[in-house]
Amino acid sequence: MESLQVIKQRFGIIGNDAHLNRSLEKAIRVAPTDISVLVTGESGVGKENIPRIIHNLSHRKHAKYIAVNCGAIPEGTIDSELFGHEKGAFTGATATRNGYFEVADGGTIFLDEVGELPLTTQVRLLRVLENGEFIKVGSSKVQKTDVRIVAATNLKMQEAINKGKFREDLYYRLSTIEIDLPPLRERLGDIHLLFRKFASDFAQKYKMPTVRLTDDGVKLLENYSFPGNIRQLRNIAEQISVIEENRIVSSEGLLQYLPNKGTNLPSVIGSNNSKSDFASEREIMYKILFDMRNDINDLKKLTLDLLKGKDTSEVQEENKKLIQKIYQEKSFKEQDNQVEVVRINEKYTDTEDFHFAETIDSDESLSIQEKEIELIKKSLERNNGKRKLAAKELGISERTLYRKIKQYDL
Repeated sequence: MESLQVIKQRFGIIGNDAHLNRSLEKAIRVAPTDISVLVTGESGVGKENIPRIIHNLSHRKHAKYIAVNCGAIPEGTIDSELFGHEKGAFTGATATRNGYFEVADGGTIFLDEVGELPLTTQVRLLRVLENGEFIKVGSSKVQKTDVRIVAATNLKMQEAINKGKFREDLYYRLSTIEIDLPPLRERLGDIHLLFRKFASDFAQKYKMPTVRLTDDGVKLLENYSFPGNIRQLRNIAEQISVIEENRIVSSEGLLQYLPNKGTNLPSVIGSNNSKSDFASEREIMYKILFDMRNDINDLKKLTLDLLKGKDTSEVQEENKKLIQKIYQEKSFKEQDNQVEVVRINEKYTDTEDFHFAETIDSDESLSIQEKEIELIKKSLERNNGKRKLAAKELGISERTLYRKIKQYDL
């Protein structure tokens, strides 16, 4: 049996990730058998390499190997493509045609995107897996075939089964051995290695110097989520190789080639550095609670001023600034900290970590919403129900005030 390193060199596989190595080892071990294999993983992770490895290391290596993209064949012709048809079986069938299962007899068929197969075709495929039999479209004659089937999909098969889009019995026949390939974002040590290989290949192809990344460029590349996986990384390397005049590319230059760079970059929270995460999470919690308390104290002061009948321009200006500040901070907290606070509260339940909360008066309401309602009511009363004047006094738009009135049923 060939070693893992030899297999990687033979099939052009780059990387030393432990998950990747485990998947390749499973493919090497299962290759000499005739067991059906299902390869899973996101689009662009290189699933097509596994069936080639299995075929070339099996006793079928001298027979045919046929790769079929099930998602690219129209539903009306997929049965004819796979199993063949008789002359006159349908309009346009001017001659008998042999399907892939007949042509690849004794060899291997790779069914890519097998999750896209129509249910009627899935029934035919199940019969081939169970007893090696199939029937051509338009024929009544049962034919036999000896084909090894390796399938691949980027779908979550259990979800497809639950939705009735894929037969459960077929799934279990295909996945006697299931090989899962990791997404590129989980192979951090391999990302720069792959980029260098692609950059070198394109430098030879286009006859120009090889592009290289600065240290900050490498860091940015490794922190990108790569929704398109290896296929996307290859495209990025090719674009940079062709477009960039400077062959040393920094993070600023690289940013131009990372689609949706703002949303795809992973969050620092959730990394493996648990100690630093604990500290940063605690700081976030402290800041949110104390900011909230300060806002409440300011609101209480302004409310008292309004209740005492102070109708000075100074109070109105403070009121306007405070309301604007609260809306900005509330929006920020809802968008960026809400999920984090919930997660921290679930993670840290030990009361000694929150002894600082005892300084907040037990009878003091922490609801900004209640104070907001009070201010809106008071402002409407002071302005005889005129929303335009009340909105101006509160420092918000008339549309926002209308929405708040409707929301709080004022």
